[in-house]
Amino acid sequence: MSHPFGGRSHYSVIIVGGGQAGLSLSHCLQQRGIDHLVIEKRSLVHSWRTQRWDSFCLVTPNWQCQLPGWAYGGGDPHGFMVKDQINEWLAGFVAHVKAPAIEGVTVERVSRVPGTGERGHDRFAVQTDAGNYTADQVVVASGGYHRPIVPRLAEKLPASVAQYHSAQYRNPAQLPEGAVLVVGCGQSGAQIAEDLHLAGRKVYVATGDAPRCARFYRGREVVDWLADMKYYDMPVTEHPLREGVRDNTNHYVTGRDGGRDIDLRRFAMEGMELFGLLEGFDGGALAFKPNLRDNLDRADSVYNRINASIDGHIAAQGIEAPPPSVYTPVWEPPEERTRLDLEAAGIASVLWCIGFSPDFEWVDAPVFNGRGAPVHRRGVTGVPGLYFLGLPWLHTWGSGRFSGVARDAEFLAEAIAQKREMAAAGRQPGDEAREQQQTAAQLRAA
Repeated sequence: MSHPFGGRSHYSVIIVGGGQAGLSLSHCLQQRGIDHLVIEKRSLVHSWRTQRWDSFCLVTPNWQCQLPGWAYGGGDPHGFMVKDQINEWLAGFVAHVKAPAIEGVTVERVSRVPGTGERGHDRFAVQTDAGNYTADQVVVASGGYHRPIVPRLAEKLPASVAQYHSAQYRNPAQLPEGAVLVVGCGQSGAQIAEDLHLAGRKVYVATGDAPRCARFYRGREVVDWLADMKYYDMPVTEHPLREGVRDNTNHYVTGRDGGRDIDLRRFAMEGMELFGLLEGFDGGALAFKPNLRDNLDRADSVYNRINASIDGHIAAQGIEAPPPSVYTPVWEPPEERTRLDLEAAGIASVLWCIGFSPDFEWVDAPVFNGRGAPVHRRGVTGVPGLYFLGLPWLHTWGSGRFSGVARDAEFLAEAIAQKREMAAAGRQPGDEAREQQQTAAQLRAA
């Protein structure tokens, strides 16, 4: 089977995934003159076009959009780009990088083949549905959001109820007439619930343990305060939760209409109906845990705790700012309702907004934990030459976002270059110890 770029089948580096992470690394490798190939299953940066609803906008300000060589350059750095603006900006990034990429090609397996490279070095075999390749090093940059999570509970719901995952939602008109149950209140769930609510739809929300944060506090964007406090520079190794922070649900807030808080309690005052965690369906009624009050209180506690940390920073730095405040609930659940009759409530559709699970089954390497997540240190795995990029909290809060992936890509590009230099200098097979020590020293110094 023929291959692109003059029929080549071997590359120094193969990057699996053509989103912002894979393209960022391509930019960094091009700067170093390292030959590589980006393999993308669909089209470059496709998820921003195909997996976002019509009113989608960034929840972080535009100034944080800092891809390598392609920072946001518009006239509204403290605004929040909407879907079309994001895709226009990303299209410019694609044209800027000019990555050596093939699209519409699925990588089916990546495996290490010992001693098959020059001087007896290991290589990686990369099998695709469009031919096979080999590479000295491989970077998995396909992200961590692969399989939409839909619980087995969905199978019990009547066929008359339309069901969608958040990745399939586009706008309220897409859904059949009638009430909507939104399951989950993380970033997607809370924003979609708001979108439906503002459109005049009757909305029920099954809440979870998602935290929330303020959009503006004491005269500034909360993100600006946290940036000054160096929160976005904190590596995962220094976070109080360590690697556990990677499992946290994102705080819900919105950049819609210039940015504002999302307060489910206020929506409840306006007719949205809130419940605790959805846990069952008995053929006629949905069953919920009696934990709505706890879920709301926990989200507000995080909200106030973030603001209190900003208060501490302002005091410590002697900054003049408007006075502090504490959020107090504007609404309390009158009772803990644990059942909801589906037909009586008029629910015609359910939106599952409970996230995605990773799928790395095609990576044949002993680098995963019991939950199928890669074990790494800043993207560097225990298998020399195999890396990950673009995962949430790969290194910092911004690793899976526009704000931090450039730094991670630069780091991995340097690690890749160093491994190439060691190989060119005559490193012998079996001398992994020296390489691991050098990588560890690099990580400590970073």
